[in-house]
Amino acid sequence: MENKSKIRKDKIKIFIVDDHPVVREGIIQLLSRDKNLQICGEAGNAYDGFELIGKVLPDIAIINLSMPGKNGLELIRDIRCAYPQVHNLVFSMHDEMIYAERALKAGARGYVMKTEGGEKLIEAIYKIARGEIAVSPKVSNLIISNISTKTQKTINNPTQLLSNREFEIFQLIGKGYGIRQISEQLHISVKTVESYRSSIKEKLKIKSTEELVHYAVSWCQAEFLGMK
Repeated sequence: MENKSKIRKDKIKIFIVDDHPVVREGIIQLLSRDKNLQICGEAGNAYDGFELIGKVLPDIAIINLSMPGKNGLELIRDIRCAYPQVHNLVFSMHDEMIYAERALKAGARGYVMKTEGGEKLIEAIYKIARGEIAVSPKVSNLIISNISTKTQKTINNPTQLLSNREFEIFQLIGKGYGIRQISEQLHISVKTVESYRSSIKEKLKIKSTEELVHYAVSWCQAEFLGMK
């Protein structure tokens, strides 16, 4: 466990945004055991999370990435713009090698995979409270490497060309969502989804919708297998 001493005299205020009630309850139970941490609120979606965070102004917001409607990356970006004193920590099931860099660019100060367990989450909280960035050495090395090998990275993983919203839609396509389902999930018009889909095909140099669906499904299956 990281050294917690002499970080601050007052408690570290924590807010949790996760669409799974069981996960929120588990985090609350875990962090409540630490006398230096104080849970100041929770929310099940990004919209409620943003509103409540503005009222309680926690030190750290623990945020899940995949949520109905607005996703975690958008929430992180909104919090960074509106409340820069609030630090964001991603706690997600998604592979850090794929999502951590996007999260940091959006404004997160740390990234912990849910498979890492509670101890890593607490370590990350204390790191962020000390003004550090909380990512694994593997992610840190990857980001440093990518600074000098950006072109090769894009060739190896063309999804890096996609914006956060395009990437989210690409994932939903890979999970079998149709245009109307994506529209309802993200609360945007069908026409807007179709526009994003066209942009995705152009950036990935894919000609047909069928080819895009096949590529997205294969990508999502590969990610799932990589997480097991």
